[in-house]
Amino acid sequence: MMRAATCPCGTGRALEACCGAFHAGEVAPDAERLMRSRYSAFALGLEDYLQATWHPDTRPAELGLNAAPTPQWLGLAIKTHTPLDEHHATVEFIARYKLNGRAFKLHETSRFEKMDGRWLYVDGVMHE
Repeated sequence: MMRAATCPCGTGRALEACCGAFHAGEVAPDAERLMRSRYSAFALGLEDYLQATWHPDTRPAELGLNAAPTPQWLGLAIKTHTPLDEHHATVEFIARYKLNGRAFKLHETSRFEKMDGRWLYVDGVMHE
């Protein structure tokens, strides 16, 4: 029997029971779950999902996920999830990755907006 792949977002759950459900079309219930699913989408190279969950006002034309060198995503830590009101929230996170054998951390506070019943990534502020 094959073991299900563990979700890259760090919950320890199977991908299909975690972020994979959102990648397949289920709506993320809050900004933190969307953030986790977007991290997993980066780790799995799911550019279509990333584009679909990006606010139309700030969405880039393309992400270039296949451009070399590609990062190896190592882990996600959610620091805070702050609902601001019914339609706005922030998520502070640290994502660890390797690029060309060197380790890096991406520390960001992301802004999310709920439009038409779906949470979308708007933009983020990087921390040093």
